[in-house]
Amino acid sequence: MNLSEIDPDEEVQGEIHLQISVHGDGEIPRKLCCKVLEARDLAKKDRNGASDPFVRVRYKGKTHESAVVKKSCYPRWNTSFEFELDETSTDSLLSVEVWDWDLVSRNDFLGKVLFNINKLQSAQQEEGWFRLGPDKSKHSEYEGTLGSLRLQLRLRDEVVLPSSHYKPLTELLSQSIGSQLNGNWPDLIMLMDETTTAESRQEVANNLVKLFLGQGLVKEFLDVLFKLELEKTTEPNTLFRSNSLASKSMESFLKVAGMQYLHRLLGPIVNRIFEEKKYVELDPSKVELKEAGCAGLHRHQTESDVIQQSCSLLQSYLSELLTAILQSASYCPLLICQTFQQLYHRVQESFPDPEYRKVKFIAVTSFLCLRFISPAIMSPKLFHLREKHADARTSRTLLLLAKAVQTIGNMDTLTCCSKEPWMVCLQPAIQQGISQLKDFIINVVSCRESQDLELQTRMSLHCGTMEKEGFLFLHRTKDKCMPMTSPFKKYYVTISKDTLSYSRTQPSKKTSSISLPKIRAVEKVEEKCFGSANVMQIIWSEASGQQETLYLDCKSVNELNHWLSALRKACSHNTNTMSCYHPGIYKADRWSCCHQREKTDSGCDKTRHGVTLQEWYDPLDTDLEAQLIYQHLSSVQHALRENNYKVREQQGAQDTDSIRDQRKEDELTKLFSVLQDLHDSHSAVEEEERLKNKTFFLELQT
Repeated sequence: MNLSEIDPDEEVQGEIHLQISVHGDGEIPRKLCCKVLEARDLAKKDRNGASDPFVRVRYKGKTHESAVVKKSCYPRWNTSFEFELDETSTDSLLSVEVWDWDLVSRNDFLGKVLFNINKLQSAQQEEGWFRLGPDKSKHSEYEGTLGSLRLQLRLRDEVVLPSSHYKPLTELLSQSIGSQLNGNWPDLIMLMDETTTAESRQEVANNLVKLFLGQGLVKEFLDVLFKLELEKTTEPNTLFRSNSLASKSMESFLKVAGMQYLHRLLGPIVNRIFEEKKYVELDPSKVELKEAGCAGLHRHQTESDVIQQSCSLLQSYLSELLTAILQSASYCPLLICQTFQQLYHRVQESFPDPEYRKVKFIAVTSFLCLRFISPAIMSPKLFHLREKHADARTSRTLLLLAKAVQTIGNMDTLTCCSKEPWMVCLQPAIQQGISQLKDFIINVVSCRESQDLELQTRMSLHCGTMEKEGFLFLHRTKDKCMPMTSPFKKYYVTISKDTLSYSRTQPSKKTSSISLPKIRAVEKVEEKCFGSANVMQIIWSEASGQQETLYLDCKSVNELNHWLSALRKACSHNTNTMSCYHPGIYKADRWSCCHQREKTDSGCDKTRHGVTLQEWYDPLDTDLEAQLIYQHLSSVQHALRENNYKVREQQGAQDTDSIRDQRKEDELTKLFSVLQDLHDSHSAVEEEERLKNKTFFLELQT
């Protein structure tokens, strides 16, 4: 999207409620009357998150202004202005402008509406809500020269059927994995590998990994992919270096199964680098002495001083990280240990010659270092190790440390030093790191399931526990009346396994809590209710059956979406949920959204339990993964058929294994039958949903 210069007078929003009429007849001079009633959803121009709006009405050189309404984006004026109507003019305009009043700086423009009075005279009166428009656009000298912004926007809307509908598909995929245990080739997985495009490979890999995690077959699934990859690889130096389904699946597996392990491993060293903010640079062409500062009193550092100091710092960081990696063998998740174990032995079987003795280690480090630890060091925010991205100085330090880890992962110091000779000062530390990493791998691949139970528990896969905490502004409804002043107070809010708790301080002995299974809805609140667009509501039932509401005011839309998502995921298995709710508040004996007077009225808008963000700690949902795999298989159904026909034609005159061909044909026939059944089920659900929606809106109209 091309960037353009923004004039503040063009950034407007909201609507204004006006009544414009013409009075008088005969000999009495006619009057133009403009009644300004109210406005809504005005832009927030002040630091307090609101505006101080007033209205300026202009006609034929005369101007009237309304009173200023302080701290409101939903002001009410109920003020009338009169002008003598100029009936001789053929092109007269009435301008209604809204401004934000400022005591010191100039007033901010909030928008305007223009009316052609000649057209109005025939109608005599016009009333309604009018969209505020920008001032006349000014031509910018920078137009088309400010660059562009590349965005990727994604909204996924999936109808997930009950588990029973996906059982045939999951059984078919599981049987394909199980077939290799009986000495047969997993034909269905092979076909998926061959027909999956580069664009969709990461997503398909992620879905398959999560599905087989739920089925308890992820280790076997990855082993199948390891075998397929090794069958296709003749050059060991290229093993697992491409973006194949095996590489992408292993990458996804480490992120799903090993994120908490990664946080425990990298958290201390990453936090240390962020807090120290040291200037680190090894490349002489990039050293900036002014950034490095002084070495002592009145003595500036030289380039060699900076490089020597940087080398010492990086060696310190690298030494701490490698010690942590070596010690992490005791708490690395058991499932990850077992997966690395089977990868190590598969590669050893495929490349048994002494000249390839390093290949089995490199196969493990290609995933552990190059696709897991190094990317997390370079971009800690993307791996949820930090809340914010690093500044330029810290980012460079992280990049140099990640380069050193990649070199250790490649287990080849000479190649790195030939490409980047300024890394040579780290060679002793890297050489020692290679030795330490080998020790770590040997420890990991030597793990046995018969190890003591306590160790297994400590190393077990931990997935789906969502804990979130932070300060928010809360308001709990206890009676019918909303206070005139801000009802929100600051609390420390925590989501744990089955409780939402909040207290004035952190930690606190006096804590209030809501049982997550009792929550019936988690929804947004209309902006006009509290003058904030970032308010959400939690509706739950007390033991007595009485319904309560807790309002939470977040700092930003991002924070709002993260809390909404976290709570909806935590309540995803609740049974007594609401199908509709009120996006407004109950005030002055009526709901602000639909004006219903009954407080216990069921609601005027549908709830959105399933609208969530996609995050690494999401609980496993095998039904959702099966649905996404169904969508993928449906899209490549034609390619699956074509691929099978080509293989049969190529094998035509050859003496092939007819039993295997028949088995593959049977698998595909079963798959297409399963896909058709799922398609029919979706069509039935969509029709049922359409009828439900029609009934819902008819009830609202009634």
